[in-house]
Amino acid sequence: MLNTMPSLSALRAFEATARLGSVTAAANELSVTHGAVSRQLRSLEEHFGVALFAKAGRGLELTRHGERLQRGVGEAFTRLRDGCAQLKRDVEAAPFILACPGTLLARWLIPRLDHLHRELPELKLHVVSSASDATPGRDEVSATLTFSEPPWPAGVEVVELAAEHICAVASPQLAARFDPQRPATLFDAKLLHTASRPQAWPQWAHAHALDSTRLDRSLTEGQGFDHLYYLMEAAVAGLGVAIAPRLLVEDDLRTGRLVAPWGSVETPAWLCLWLAHSDHQGRSARLVEWLRRELNDMYLSR
Repeated sequence: MLNTMPSLSALRAFEATARLGSVTAAANELSVTHGAVSRQLRSLEEHFGVALFAKAGRGLELTRHGERLQRGVGEAFTRLRDGCAQLKRDVEAAPFILACPGTLLARWLIPRLDHLHRELPELKLHVVSSASDATPGRDEVSATLTFSEPPWPAGVEVVELAAEHICAVASPQLAARFDPQRPATLFDAKLLHTASRPQAWPQWAHAHALDSTRLDRSLTEGQGFDHLYYLMEAAVAGLGVAIAPRLLVEDDLRTGRLVAPWGSVETPAWLCLWLAHSDHQGRSARLVEWLRRELNDMYLSR
């Protein structure tokens, strides 16, 4: 069956030229060269086998065949432009839904949420608690703020905000029993851990050259929790030594609720913002800028 549909790029070039009355003006609007538009118009005339434009002085005018095509094509492109513009308005008017794991949400984002709303009111931010691997673009999620490490998930843009540092923390009363020069003294206390971060203690122990066999035995004898948030509260209550991202305990360290006797260790993970697609000109870019500024101010205040 003969294909009677020409290329959309040729129809787009025709519509712009017919509406503006000039190949040059059409090329400027479409951000292509004059020659590119001319070639598209020639291919369209060859496709139909008739002339669509005739010279009129220094410009162009439609032939009767061109007028017939312009009526249908012009209406179609007008509807396309209107549909795209309406979708753009709808997207910009919709709330920006930021997914965030519960502990990161409770211990870092919520204390700064009022500040975020005041500085970025146009974001119309709506925050939801989610799993750390909530994928933007699904369930209306615009972005996910989470700790993760390479390889990054497929189908998302990952913006690295800050390298993750983890530290072993305890209540001031418990920390007083440890030697800051000897990390192995933490084995005298119960180790607190969570299934959501099984790699944290081994990473920390390796950085301090601690015996892995002794670590495994201490973790077996220690106390596990389902969520990092409960782990932190157990540490504050003096139940043992916990391991956590420094970012999530920074406020507790500053106020003295927790102590990190042996400092912090950098891991391969990052605090990241996962995006459904690149949007450096839109709301995502403004959120990235705010997060980086907030993190920088936080680290400078240490």
